[in-house]
Amino acid sequence: MTSQAATTPRVALVTGTSSGIGAAVVTHFCELGHQVLAVDFNPAGKAVAEKAGAAFFEADLTDPDACRAAVAEAVKRFGGVDILINNAGIQHVASIETFPEEKWRQIMDLMLTAPFLLTQAAWPHMREKGWGRIVNVASIHAQVASPGKAAYISAKHGMIGLTKTAALEGGEQGITANAVCPAYVKTPLVDNQIADQAKLHGMDEQEVIEKVMLKEAAIKRLIEPEEVAQLVAYLTSDAAGAVTGSSFNIDLGWTAH
Repeated sequence: MTSQAATTPRVALVTGTSSGIGAAVVTHFCELGHQVLAVDFNPAGKAVAEKAGAAFFEADLTDPDACRAAVAEAVKRFGGVDILINNAGIQHVASIETFPEEKWRQIMDLMLTAPFLLTQAAWPHMREKGWGRIVNVASIHAQVASPGKAAYISAKHGMIGLTKTAALEGGEQGITANAVCPAYVKTPLVDNQIADQAKLHGMDEQEVIEKVMLKEAAIKRLIEPEEVAQLVAYLTSDAAGAVTGSSFNIDLGWTAH
């Protein structure tokens, strides 16, 4: 148990929770004594949530009504929303010339519009208490670009703008908003990418991590989801009351060049 265990128990809504960062945040929050609503499109997220001690709400967050329903569920179950973690995301790789419009719109709906709508729906509950914490899980691709990821990168850059605006509007209401920007995190999705890249390049998997995925990084390893969860826990704690409008890179030194 970390020193953050002394944090006042709160009600937290976390999206994208069936694996990876979201699952780690849910687990860590439950350990801290928070009441947690885990929200995911994947019904397999129910078992992950229940194992951690969280409630689960299945929702397609590309649907605006589902975003509002998720917040309503947290209010119904726990009486409000104190902490909002916008983590849900998907990826699609294609050149700008060939990028499907429907995939662009899906990514924007899930990764930028949904965080806005969830923030909007949770805001009155935070304002009424005079206390709220919003953490948007962006990406190092909110800071730098890579070819083939136009929608993902645009959405993550937009998430930083949303974070800063929420910070300015929330300052006098006790609501903070911050973003975390990790490089490659050890998740099933990334593991599959490593295996595919290894076959493609005729390398072993460690070579792929070091020479392809982490070419620009100073530290040649993947980030553990729990490392991101620890930073999220700090940003949502009472101790972080003076921290708002900031973006925290967890990028293994990627942007130090």
